[in-house]
Amino acid sequence: MRLVSHPVLCNYYVTYRCNATCSFCDIWERPSPYVTVENVRDNLRDLKRLGVKVIDFTGGEPLLHRQLDVLLKEAKQAGLITTITTNGLLYPKYAERLRGLVDMLHFSLDSPIAEEHDRSRGVKCFDKVMESIALARQLGERPDILFTVFEHNVHQIKQLHEEICLPNGLVLILNPVFEYNTVDTGERFSENALQEMTWWGRQKNVYLNDAFISLRRDGGNHIDKPVCKAGSTTLVISPENKLVLPCYHLGLKEFAIDGQLYDLYRSAEVQQLVALEGRLPACEGCAINCYMQPSFAVELNKYWWKALPSTLKYNRIKGTWKQLL
Repeated sequence: MRLVSHPVLCNYYVTYRCNATCSFCDIWERPSPYVTVENVRDNLRDLKRLGVKVIDFTGGEPLLHRQLDVLLKEAKQAGLITTITTNGLLYPKYAERLRGLVDMLHFSLDSPIAEEHDRSRGVKCFDKVMESIALARQLGERPDILFTVFEHNVHQIKQLHEEICLPNGLVLILNPVFEYNTVDTGERFSENALQEMTWWGRQKNVYLNDAFISLRRDGGNHIDKPVCKAGSTTLVISPENKLVLPCYHLGLKEFAIDGQLYDLYRSAEVQQLVALEGRLPACEGCAINCYMQPSFAVELNKYWWKALPSTLKYNRIKGTWKQLL
């Protein structure tokens, strides 16, 4: 049973450029412009009309956009919940300008061991994450640690939780790595790794959407009975100011927005693509977290029930639950 029929999330790519070269990501390989404030302002107006609640200014590395604080101010004024995920390299430079503008501020950290984290990111950034944590707390911010979990680092959750998260009062977000295109994400999760993530997800100040684990046990999305609702829950906007469908990672078609996002999304051509969400051949086996998270929230099924406890837990900790009502 469908509970919410309108989009709830916008993944707004402010640029595809990045100052890191993560081995499990290929976005940084793409040439890219930067979004303009004028286009963002127009699109925010229509995002609100369409019912969107949360906007994720993403990339690439979003802090490469020198007017990111302006974009965040516009989003906050529109009443949207804002979220940013950064590798921390530029956060100390812009922290003061971003203060109070990010509801969900995530610092990426893939290992409690500096050399291992830096190797996975292709650049030395561990020390910058540590500096960013200290600075954010000094400014009264409440950042989270986003830990991309692989089969090879699942055993490091304990050390990262105890040595970095607990002493700094941070929420640890467990983000199981997902496969897409030809990106090498290593070996698939063993049952032991899935069980360990689930156990940690129940611990204090640790967030894991357990529906992610359930979906992986089920072999991901299946096109004959799709759980993915990417097209109808998530609007993807590119740095070129285009609407990307059915999602960024599949990206079958892009539509120029030209200040008409509301009408464009509701057009027959776009809605025909939306209707194919989770049903295209490339959708078979998909388990991409950034589309499954909102998909689990809009339809009453076993994944909705699996996702509910962690969703309530995180939004209670962060105080964002009131904005979602």
